[in-house]
Amino acid sequence: MNISASNIILHSLNYNSEGVLQCKMREGELPISPSIEDFLMQLHRTYQSKTNKAFAYFADEAEKPQVFQRALREETAGELDFVGFSQQAADCLVTELQKHDFAEEGVLLVSKYSWTASDYLLIALLQNNESISVNDNLELQVSQHIETSKIQLVARIDLTLLTREPESNRYISFIKGRVGRAVADFFLDFMGAQEGFDAKVQNQVLMKAVEEFCDEQALPVAKKQEVREVAFEYCKEQLKQGDDIDLSSLSEQIQEAPKLEGSFYDFVSEDYELENTFPADRSVVRKLTKYVGQGGGVSISFDQKHLGERVHYDADSDTLTIQGIPPNLREQLKRDALSQADDEQQSDDQSPPF
Repeated sequence: MNISASNIILHSLNYNSEGVLQCKMREGELPISPSIEDFLMQLHRTYQSKTNKAFAYFADEAEKPQVFQRALREETAGELDFVGFSQQAADCLVTELQKHDFAEEGVLLVSKYSWTASDYLLIALLQNNESISVNDNLELQVSQHIETSKIQLVARIDLTLLTREPESNRYISFIKGRVGRAVADFFLDFMGAQEGFDAKVQNQVLMKAVEEFCDEQALPVAKKQEVREVAFEYCKEQLKQGDDIDLSSLSEQIQEAPKLEGSFYDFVSEDYELENTFPADRSVVRKLTKYVGQGGGVSISFDQKHLGERVHYDADSDTLTIQGIPPNLREQLKRDALSQADDEQQSDDQSPPF
């Protein structure tokens, strides 16, 4: 399913010769064309695939300045045109960037589009990269391009959710930096927003609920593994499609596949603080069917179904025994063992006789 774009405009952020960040404003929107919608679709897909997204909402006006929010409200009400709104947004971003020690330059994209049943406002600071190609005269030429697969400074507002549920704490989503929160912080500050809904926590609670539901149902090991597999496959498919986990749909699949009597939905509705829908977190979901751990230079991952069969854990000695290790690992170990034996033999041969 493709997106349908209604507005798009670009502004340029760069430092002048005095080292002051400035914004070159475009005075008119870009005309919507198939190539523009293809470009936005690439950005949309990249954004949907990001697993390090966090969620936010507009802070109370008493807590943070609401210049951005007021401009958005005026644009939505038809009191401010899209160009004027985007320019105010650019000014807000420049003001916020000047407070921080971030040398962030690039192309500021502001766009409104529709996808499935929702309208979105996308704001992204994109990098204009140089590339070298060969022209028809077999000469090297330098051109600029935007790398849509590598976006980090992006926020998206679900305008439909904001209108329908203004009290929600998740209508703003943004990419959370992997090396600290500072970069994400200034992006939230320029919009006058604050973090709200925590998708990772929701996923962790869901994983706990699946395990405890299996225990409550007193399922044998094979049935328990089947429930985990069903839940994992459902979450994996939602990730692939860029859709949220829906507890009602997940419950139907869990109940139908292993033919269970109890309702997973009723179970989680009683004692677990879970939203009806929330995004899947790949790093958490994979633990449904795998044991994963790393530390001290050792990283181990294996399917849960192998515990007690090919993999055995002795709690007293804190030892993990693996029977039938992967062939590629076996070959590496064999090569290393032979090399070590050869080195020891050469060392013995070169030792002086007594």
